[in-house]
Amino acid sequence: MSDLEFRERPPAGEPEGMLVLHHGRGTDELDLLPLADALDPDRRLQVVSVRAPLRLPGSPGYHWYWVRRVGYPDPATFWSSFEELGSLHDELWQRYGIEPSRTLLGGFSMGAVMSYSLGLAAARPAPAGILAFSGFLPTVKHWEPDLQTRRQLRVFIAHGRYDPTISVEFAREARRRLEAAALPVSYHEFDGPHAIDPAHLPAASAWVQETLT
Repeated sequence: MSDLEFRERPPAGEPEGMLVLHHGRGTDELDLLPLADALDPDRRLQVVSVRAPLRLPGSPGYHWYWVRRVGYPDPATFWSSFEELGSLHDELWQRYGIEPSRTLLGGFSMGAVMSYSLGLAAARPAPAGILAFSGFLPTVKHWEPDLQTRRQLRVFIAHGRYDPTISVEFAREARRRLEAAALPVSYHEFDGPHAIDPAHLPAASAWVQETLT
């Protein structure tokens, strides 16, 4: 059973699916919760925003893994969070009676990395889609994306061209790899830094609705 903390935004009626959000470095589960109404304004979905498990010395907030080098998560902390988060996803599917195929995994920065990691891992159930804001496909020992069996999995990518924290080249490389494997990708760049661009939220909301229709 997972010990991860989370907050919920319930649907208006019976849930038609679920959106699980994973925050970025040094924040907590409240950081992305406001995205619930932006991405799902009709309140069709059960939305869950999860708190990462790690507290790191000298760094505020919560973290999914230790950053040794951008693009290359520390394996020990990455895999510990991967297992805990996977257990929580399993519990959420059971709790709400919602299938993985009716679930979207989304996140910002290292939360996007965790969304890619869980959503594309061969050992994990395939979700309906992944929302990746300013993230990357990780390079970490023993993890590889299972792209050949997930060609129906939809991916929404948004990234700032002037991101000083995670270069936009990571987003372009993710797009290249995913499209080369025939995954349907909705790709968006904006003239901005390491952030979620509010101007892209309507497109993300439309993508959410299309993916779970």
